[in-house]
Amino acid sequence: MSKQISQPLSILGGISAEQFLAEYWQKKPLLVRNALPEIVGMFEPDDIKQLALDDEVTARLITQNGQNHNQWQVKNSPLSTKDFKKLPPYWTLLVQAVDHYSLELADLWKQFSFIPQWRRDDIMVSYAPQGGSVGQHFDFYDVFLLQGFGHRRWQLGQWCDESTEIVPNQPLKLLAEMQVDFDEVLAPGDMLYVPPRLSHYGIAQDECLTFSFGFRMPNHAQLIDRVSDHFADQVLTKTPISDDQRKSPQSIGEISQLEFDTLKQQLLEAIQNNVGFESAVMALISEAKYAEHIPEPEEISLVELNDYAEDGYGIALEPANRLLYRTLTNDSPETTLEFWANGELFPVDANSMQIFKALADGEQFLLNDLASQTANLDAPFELIVEALNLGILMLIEPIESD
Repeated sequence: MSKQISQPLSILGGISAEQFLAEYWQKKPLLVRNALPEIVGMFEPDDIKQLALDDEVTARLITQNGQNHNQWQVKNSPLSTKDFKKLPPYWTLLVQAVDHYSLELADLWKQFSFIPQWRRDDIMVSYAPQGGSVGQHFDFYDVFLLQGFGHRRWQLGQWCDESTEIVPNQPLKLLAEMQVDFDEVLAPGDMLYVPPRLSHYGIAQDECLTFSFGFRMPNHAQLIDRVSDHFADQVLTKTPISDDQRKSPQSIGEISQLEFDTLKQQLLEAIQNNVGFESAVMALISEAKYAEHIPEPEEISLVELNDYAEDGYGIALEPANRLLYRTLTNDSPETTLEFWANGELFPVDANSMQIFKALADGEQFLLNDLASQTANLDAPFELIVEALNLGILMLIEPIESD
């Protein structure tokens, strides 16, 4: 990545990842025409509507009703064919995590490899007939909007926060007003980056599909909750906080600002100096958002994996899962990595570390090619078997030659 950060990227309109992160990321929008032609025609509207009927899929059907189409209704999955009968003129179908069901779509995450895997949310697809939308709103996450089919008009407006006025008595958080500063129509292959808290409004100009590549950060409450759970299991953090800074008597009913400051300081020091913080965060961010989307793996053995290798199979990270690593600081001259998946520590030996690092970074391997990358093939193959049986990795069928 360090070699590529200054290279111009077509997905960013010819600017580098370094320039994008410095000038646009979480700061201002970016429109790129024909940014990702590979996505054009990857799905047809009927593909998305059919996928939404799957009981395992998370989807929402949003309709606009009333005389001025200003009364909104939301029907959450599971959806049935009856839900699509007698719809009003304006409606939208949102299908979450479509990348978990399409390896071809999941592969497009590589276009955004300048943002780390742990920041990924999912790829949501929005289908709408002409005039369909989800209203004027804002989000707390970064999103790259890719037009895959048809045309959608996008308006961008003011920056928002928790205090921004919302339309009351609606099932969606719709903005009461929006000051339009940007107004463009996206054609197939076009991309619009929208930073967090920037108001936006998308309206289908014809039958269209929009792919939302979302990136989300954990919030403070999630971090505190996880750190609290982790600290609750440690003897050190169960020890009462020191009170040795008390210097003078005070009223027995009072708690002073100095005491508040002392409690806060010692809590922050515990977080700063306790290795449990990193583990708690790794557990949180390595969890799959839609764990139910991870296919139930068929148990395989080391012997069977070797058979797959002979048949030309490959391996890759399961799209619905996450495999993350962090560098440990120790006295060893060699770099030591710690791997996490499914919210759990996944021990990896030194002989397999570089292979699993590459897999976490999005690389794919032919099983037979791994023999040239390690002196002891059994060690990584045993870990690969374990990762396959846990649903962390998946087998890739060999490509048949013509």
